[in-house]
Amino acid sequence: MADEIKTNILNIRERIVTAATRAGRDSGTIQLMAVSKTVEPDRIRQALDAGITLLGENYVQEAREKIPAVGRPAVWHMIGHLQTNKVKYVVNLFDWIHSVDRLELARELDKRAGQNNRKLNALIEVNVSGEASKNGAVPQQVLELVRQISILPNLSVRGLMTMPPYSDDPENSRPYFIALRRLRDEIVSAAVPGISMTELSMGMTDDFEVAIEEG
Repeated sequence: MADEIKTNILNIRERIVTAATRAGRDSGTIQLMAVSKTVEPDRIRQALDAGITLLGENYVQEAREKIPAVGRPAVWHMIGHLQTNKVKYVVNLFDWIHSVDRLELARELDKRAGQNNRKLNALIEVNVSGEASKNGAVPQQVLELVRQISILPNLSVRGLMTMPPYSDDPENSRPYFIALRRLRDEIVSAAVPGISMTELSMGMTDDFEVAIEEG
């Protein structure tokens, strides 16, 4: 099993390099995150042994049990929808929150982080596709949301995240990745103080190469 995990990770890293070369990008600027929801701690440790450093979890309760059980250094990312009443559990578990989509949530994260003497990195989740079934801020409201969050001392906005509609064809994700990059560029041009906007969290197993080409 450990050899299979290592082989899969090496294969993905090779695909990252190929896609980056095709897009004229430095592959060293692209980060690979392993989504570890429903994965048992032993397999996660095997992934860490194979060079994974970033791990993403979707569910707060699962993460509360799993992260201590893994017992190994890693950078943990909360990538699932986050309810305000669960914030008190995540501030000491995660380094990054990918699903900040409203000011109320940002303020609660900032408050709880301050109470625990922590600084959290945040990505604004954007519903680029406009699907009613998806969470995320609407694109037209993101710049104002970034401005409002920028004054919170314990929350650092580092970029944007989106999930395109599911499709069997990776090319169908391209317009949504382009839209997220353009929105990021618009926010960068606005020069909001204290905002770096260096990260775009987009692309999964089936379409990450398209995300690299457009990110």
